[in-house]
Amino acid sequence: MTVIAIAPCQKLHDYQEAIRRAGGEPWVLDQAVDRPEDVFLSANGLLLAGGGDVNPEIYGAAPHATFDAAEPGRDAYEIELIQRALATDVPVLAICRGIQVLNVARGGTLVQDIPAEVPGAVEHRLTVPPNEPFTLAHEVWVDDGSLLSKLMGDTEGADSPQVNSRHHQAVKSLGEGLVAVATAPDGVIEAVEDPTRRFCVGVQWHPENFYRTGEFRGLFEGFIQACQI
Repeated sequence: MTVIAIAPCQKLHDYQEAIRRAGGEPWVLDQAVDRPEDVFLSANGLLLAGGGDVNPEIYGAAPHATFDAAEPGRDAYEIELIQRALATDVPVLAICRGIQVLNVARGGTLVQDIPAEVPGAVEHRLTVPPNEPFTLAHEVWVDDGSLLSKLMGDTEGADSPQVNSRHHQAVKSLGEGLVAVATAPDGVIEAVEDPTRRFCVGVQWHPENFYRTGEFRGLFEGFIQACQI
């Protein structure tokens, strides 16, 4: 059994289903019970999910007017999970807020509000009704030769796929060891990876929402396979 620890968030269903359909067993962590130092005694991989903004004080910035904090204690909990996972080369898949936490945990910074800080930005915070979770917002340009490119080899338009988008923050200065491997047409970083790790990939969109139709299943399957090595 390949157990994937999922850091707690408010909307878990699609993450759990994406992991199951890729061959993994999701384990939703309880921040009050599951201590980071114990998690990887049982888990083979770590998935970081979407949610509220990372506290900018962690990376030395004052909060923007649009700052929308995550649940109390979540930043510190997830940063410690990432640090412990990477210290022992446990595979990490970081999604939306997750890529931002990953970057901050490695010493990077964030764009706090894309509309205010990125001239000519495309729409990154597309609001759709709950029954239309797959509405696409923009394309992303994936670097040839990256792990992400290989994982998305069977995805239609793998080098410039259309993605959904529900974020107003993004990676700014890259954290230690991370490289940008995909961008939106406006230059906003949409994916990062650490090529020195067994598997450390972060994406800014929500590939888990496509678990029914499988557009990004290769990303999850590659993650699960890395967790089995």
